Amino acid sequence: MHPDHVTIVVRELEEASAFFKLLDFEVVKSVEIRGPVFSQYMDVPDLEADHITLVLKGHSPRFEIQLLHYKNPAPHVDPHAYDLCKTGYNHLCFAVTNLDERITHLKAAGVELRSQVLEFHDRKLVFVRGPEDITVELAQWTDSS
Repeated sequence: MHPDHVTIVVRELEEASAFFKLLDFEVVKSVEIRGPVFSQYMDVPDLEADHITLVLKGHSPRFEIQLLHYKNPAPHVDPHAYDLCKTGYNHLCFAVTNLDERITHLKAAGVELRSQVLEFHDRKLVFVRGPEDITVELAQWTDSS
């Protein structure tokens, strides 16, 4: 039907939450998950973590960013998170209405751009550095077809 959520494991919960708030997400739930049910479901022994749910304000269908902050066990840090030439997760892209305004807003908040703006397939695109060195892309459609 549509994407429901993406979960990102972070070491700095407040910093990650602030990043997604810059992209118009808002926190709607904050809980702690722990115990055998979650440990078994996620296949993480002795799991204990903060779980924050952010939603994109005013958009339907609902889309969530879930931030997971492990208290136990310590998470494995991906040494290649920043590298876009690897298998697995590459990047997450959000459509925006005005890319130049969004870039100005993000840069003013200290967000690092990973690329110059590229025009490709009827879109203006840019990569930015997200929490835990993940890559987030912003796309402004330039053709309505």
